[in-house]
Amino acid sequence: MRSLFAKILGWFVLALVTTLAATILTSALTYNPRSSPRQAPFSMLLSLEMSEARNAWESGGRPALQSALARFRQVTNAREVIFTDAGGTDLLTGEQHADLVREARNWSRFPFSGRGGTTFARFSNDGRYCFLLVVNPRRLFSSNLQPAHLLVLILAVLFCYALAYHLTAPLRRLQKAVDRFGHGDLEARAEERRKDEMGQLAGAFNRMAGRIQTLLTAERRLLLDISHELRSPLARLNVAVELARSGETGASQLDRIQREADRLNALIGELLEMTRLEGDPAQRKKERVHLDQLIGALVDACSIEAQARGCSLDLTAPQPVALDGDSELLRRAIENVMRNAIHYAPPQSKIEVALENGAGRARVRVRDYGPGVPEEALPHLFDAFYRVESDRNRSSGGVGLGLSIASRAVALHQGTLRASNAAPGLLVEIELPV
Repeated sequence: MRSLFAKILGWFVLALVTTLAATILTSALTYNPRSSPRQAPFSMLLSLEMSEARNAWESGGRPALQSALARFRQVTNAREVIFTDAGGTDLLTGEQHADLVREARNWSRFPFSGRGGTTFARFSNDGRYCFLLVVNPRRLFSSNLQPAHLLVLILAVLFCYALAYHLTAPLRRLQKAVDRFGHGDLEARAEERRKDEMGQLAGAFNRMAGRIQTLLTAERRLLLDISHELRSPLARLNVAVELARSGETGASQLDRIQREADRLNALIGELLEMTRLEGDPAQRKKERVHLDQLIGALVDACSIEAQARGCSLDLTAPQPVALDGDSELLRRAIENVMRNAIHYAPPQSKIEVALENGAGRARVRVRDYGPGVPEEALPHLFDAFYRVESDRNRSSGGVGLGLSIASRAVALHQGTLRASNAAPGLLVEIELPV
């Protein structure tokens, strides 16, 4: 049997049949000593036959004893029924059974093998008589098996079937989900309705499958985006190189080559950062991060860039907030959000940065007073390489990975990153568990 269901059901049924057979045979083959007030049914039958045989012998002699023993043989389907005195003399035939009686005294409570069958013995209370019952071993079990035993066995088998199905059904469903996932259906998941170890196994598979699906989807998307993003600067590099070789406006073409090379270098740096975010979580640093100090340092660092664009950064005095995390990832996330706000903030405007702490959550709010984002673009603002339709010109911005990196860094800290139009401007909120 290769099926786990068949193995479980088979072992359960085998255990039940063995238990039932042992119970029947134990009830039939053993009997308590006469001093015990509780006797098994077969022991009670032996006591009754002993009493009737004694009464028949003492009241009617051999004819009455012969009639009683014949009746016992017919009722019990016994091979022989023998009634002897204390010395082993058969009171009906006069034969000597001293060895049989002696062996019966030695075995006391249990049957023994004798005269070609299984022999049961019962002595009278005063020790004057011995009643011997010799039965065929093959008929011993069948004669004690009752229809009620079969009914109990059937009910027990049904319960075993239900238990085996309960144990193996989730494994079969999990096996089907694994097969579907292995054949490329990345949406395949196992049911998690149960709360026991089977449910925990299904949950572990679903988490693994979700992680694999995320990695494979991200890899495919990244390959497509990289091929698209690299095609344009490489094409412009080729054109610039050809123009430089022809001697036409060589200096300007070299400047263009420099710009495109810088752009490719920036793209590679952002891709490496995304690869780090998608890497093994065990390899990430985890330390105590003072978020208020981190934001203060970022505001000082970004103020120069803001002043160069004619705007300013306004930091609301933050409360002391500390959490456990990767300081570099958090710095990149908040810095990318700030730089994005600076890039789209109009001249002579301000970018508001605030840190709040409450209910076990730290909230970083960054708001600019620029044109905002179309409502339909908000759900895609944190997608890799996504750019608002009105800002498709690459010369006006980065490579479209800054907010995606910020979103992934925040998600790795079990936080959330949201964007909404503040009318005017865009409000980006970073929420992290403290």
